[in-house]
Amino acid sequence: MLKHFIYNSILCMFFLSSSTFAAKPAFLRRTVSDVKEQAIDIGTETAHYKPLFGLGDPNAHDVNAVACFGELTVDPGGSSKIVNYDNQEQIYYIIDGNGTLIYGQEKVPVKKDDFMYLPAGVEHGISNTSKESVRLLIMGYKIPEGTTVRPTEKIMLANADDVQLQILGQHGPTTQFKLLMGTTFSQRDKIAAASQANSLFLMDFAAGGTNIPHNHPVEEEIYYVLKGHGDMVAGSDSEGKEIRHPSKAGDAFYFTPGTLIGFYSGNTDEEGHAQIIAIRSNLPGRAVRGVRGMGSR
Repeated sequence: MLKHFIYNSILCMFFLSSSTFAAKPAFLRRTVSDVKEQAIDIGTETAHYKPLFGLGDPNAHDVNAVACFGELTVDPGGSSKIVNYDNQEQIYYIIDGNGTLIYGQEKVPVKKDDFMYLPAGVEHGISNTSKESVRLLIMGYKIPEGTTVRPTEKIMLANADDVQLQILGQHGPTTQFKLLMGTTFSQRDKIAAASQANSLFLMDFAAGGTNIPHNHPVEEEIYYVLKGHGDMVAGSDSEGKEIRHPSKAGDAFYFTPGTLIGFYSGNTDEEGHAQIIAIRSNLPGRAVRGVRGMGSR
């Protein structure tokens, strides 16, 4: 009887310990300046990729729909490799500089604050003939097997300056949003193109502005601080109180579904507005609204 009790106790401790170690963190944090360049995929001697989440990151197994999220810098006169994915869609956002988007057989000039959709099955990359580096975010999302994706017949590209700021009531008046990209069925975003990434948007904060803490039960999300500084809310403590993390431009946070998320800008009027680029996606296996997959209605 005693041996049986001891055996069961040890077994219980083992499973509790295993589940603890297997649990994924509520969020991941990266700072671009601290991340080492990785010679993977799109990178070359003149195109330097820093993986923040997904491919190339040591904690790539802790993300779900995210295939890759990182910052690419292309030197003057340089170019990236040309890539093509059968099961991944990508979105580029130009942070700084001017370059040329290679899209299939086309070459299209791109500039600061341009964003573009790069569907599965289309070759793409970036070159730079200017005298300054071009820096961009690369955001890749896995397309689950069996998902029906609407084809795009033309390049889906726009500039954030051409998107109006708007107040979304649930977030209060001190933060305004630019709705950049949604799914192919979106009627509110500047570009309706994506399959798995269901919302790409820019948040613009007035001095001391707030993105009111909230959570998304079935969506994962990434915040990248584009300008300014403040306190990022990432999770809550045992008493349910929000946990704040001092953040600045170049910081990126990945949030698992259900994690408390928010931002308190620390910028003053003299410093100008803080800005965050954010992207949200459903977990693999969950239908994105408006996108039909195997077994979805």
